[in-house]
Amino acid sequence: MNKILFILSFFLFCTISNAQDSLITEDPPKIASVKYTEKDIHIDSDTIKAKTFSKNYKKKYTGSEFVYEYKAPEKGLWERFKDWLASIFRGLFSMSSTEASLNFVSILIRIIAVLGIILLIYLIVKAIINKEGQWIFGKNSQKRTVYYSDIEKNIHLLDFEKVIKESLEAGEKRAAIRYYYLWLLKIMAQNNYIEWDIEKTNSDYLYELQNPKHRDEFTYLSYLYNYIWYGEFEIDEITFNKAQNRFKNAIKTFS
Repeated sequence: MNKILFILSFFLFCTISNAQDSLITEDPPKIASVKYTEKDIHIDSDTIKAKTFSKNYKKKYTGSEFVYEYKAPEKGLWERFKDWLASIFRGLFSMSSTEASLNFVSILIRIIAVLGIILLIYLIVKAIINKEGQWIFGKNSQKRTVYYSDIEKNIHLLDFEKVIKESLEAGEKRAAIRYYYLWLLKIMAQNNYIEWDIEKTNSDYLYELQNPKHRDEFTYLSYLYNYIWYGEFEIDEITFNKAQNRFKNAIKTFS
């Protein structure tokens, strides 16, 4: 039995060896060569138009839909200042988030701005009231209390002709008009047209006058006084002479 198997194996081995030798020694198939001529070359005769971009074409692509990269805007000085304040308050009050601290800072700044405006209005009103009856823009109010020094407190004992002469010799025309006005009040009080009081205003004296002509005259003279004295500017000779003559005539009228 073993001999039979050995013989069969020998013949099978030989058959396989012969088949491999025949495959190795066999020549590959030959491919026929192809030759091309100029007739076989296709020449493209179509014309080509060169295309160019139109002028200012970039303007067509400036919209937001053409922006592909967004950059966060840089913070200015004011924004950085608010961030700095927010970080301080966040540390002081242990705030939960940066947004909460920024909201707190925004509200605080608004409150400070409102208080600042109120303070400014208060100072302006105070300046208007306390600036010797003169409006902040140079206009005078006839309802303001006349400013008095120690001399004016004793107008009934004052020699107005003397002080007016001294004022003119010193070149102080505005002071002379002031004394003319106080002299007028003295004459009006002496003749019972008004009741003199250092705290009264021009409007108070005007209200006490009964005669319409006297009221008109005093109104105009009060205007001259306010314009010249509270105007805080030098007056020329012509203006002074007109005002002086008007006061002299009024003093004679009320005497």
